[in-house]
Amino acid sequence: MANENVIYGVLIDESRLTVHDIARACAVEPAWIVHHVEEGLLECEMSQLVSDIADWRFASRELQRARKLLSFERDFDANPEVAALIVDLLEEIAELKRTRFS
Repeated sequence: MANENVIYGVLIDESRLTVHDIARACAVEPAWIVHHVEEGLLECEMSQLVSDIADWRFASRELQRARKLLSFERDFDANPEVAALIVDLLEEIAELKRTRFS
């Protein structure tokens, strides 16, 4: 996908994004998002995944996570599981810093 199709904007915590929204914002195919959800690397808000991906919804924080995953996969040639581990650790560090300084 060309970069002119990338979506930029401000995330709103209450917004719910579709597979296609996240894919377009990350400049990836929807199959990339689906694969990462099926592997448990991205979190869909539905308690059980329905077969129609058009019904999947994501919190805006998952867009941030998807972008980080993609960055590690592309920039460092990391496999998805390693990228997810790195992102998990970064999120944990950020949470520890928030609780430490609040």
